[in-house]
Amino acid sequence: MGWFPGGGFYYSYSVSPDLKLGLASSGNFGNALKYDSNWIGRYHVQEATLLGVSLLPSIAYRVSPQLSLGASFNAMYGILKNQVAVNNIVGPDGQLKLDAHKWGYGANLGVLWEPDAATRLGLTWNSQVKLGFVAPTQWSGLAPGLAKVLEARGMLNTMLDLGVNVPQGLNASFLHQIDDRWAVLGSVGWQQWSKFGQVAVSVDSADPRSLTANLDYRDTWHIAGGAQYRMASPWTLNLGVAYDSGFQNSNVSVMLPANAAWRFGLGGQKEESRTFNWGVAAECAWGGTLDVDQRGAAPVAIGGRGNLVGSYKNTAIVFVGANFNWKY
Repeated sequence: MGWFPGGGFYYSYSVSPDLKLGLASSGNFGNALKYDSNWIGRYHVQEATLLGVSLLPSIAYRVSPQLSLGASFNAMYGILKNQVAVNNIVGPDGQLKLDAHKWGYGANLGVLWEPDAATRLGLTWNSQVKLGFVAPTQWSGLAPGLAKVLEARGMLNTMLDLGVNVPQGLNASFLHQIDDRWAVLGSVGWQQWSKFGQVAVSVDSADPRSLTANLDYRDTWHIAGGAQYRMASPWTLNLGVAYDSGFQNSNVSVMLPANAAWRFGLGGQKEESRTFNWGVAAECAWGGTLDVDQRGAAPVAIGGRGNLVGSYKNTAIVFVGANFNWKY
């Protein structure tokens, strides 16, 4: 996967002590991978990119000293790119490429309850966002016989509906300030990955019937715990651990080689003044060993995709970030 950049911008404005308006631009999710052009699984995937960037106008209102409500409109711009090799049996491979861009819309709602000055309880809901990617098939280098079969079955010059849905999610969290130095935090959550859609694209050229496959993801849950420690002024240390359950079964897709993961995070925040602070943080998402067992309808020798069986060993993703906050 290599290095992948991300970032966000957040602005809030106080209309009154109890009414706030906000605007955020944020990378909602992202994944990009590229395999060697001649790797054994090229008939399953060669390159894949799936990105979502959100623009979020928001509003929050303090109903009482204990209760605050928030809402935002989520305008998400999705980008999908996919490339897979096509087995011509004889000679070099052909290729199928997809490239789609789509706007999708949703909403986020939140409730914050503060029973006392030291405790905060929160509940947030993010709605599903339907991106509904529809992309024209871009073929190249097809053997003449295969091109005729695809054309006869209406698969050569067509539009593919991949029906991608960004999953809705529910998250409950808390913070409790133990004393002037220590605070503890935690959260539990759920995401509806079972509604994600069809992003696996490949061609069984021995008997082409369909170009898409439902990856059959399942819903996930999340649990996390952490702490904040206020060191000698002006530094605050943040640390935590989390677990995310798997959205795939025991055998993962090479389209998205990820599943259940443990997350370990550490960061620091420095108050430079009453109006400015900055921080740095790092997180490791440890996925361990991921098994792959994808079966093709026919062997490679007669035009199929073949069987792809193996493991990704010691998988991990490392996140490194920096932030700054300015009040005026």
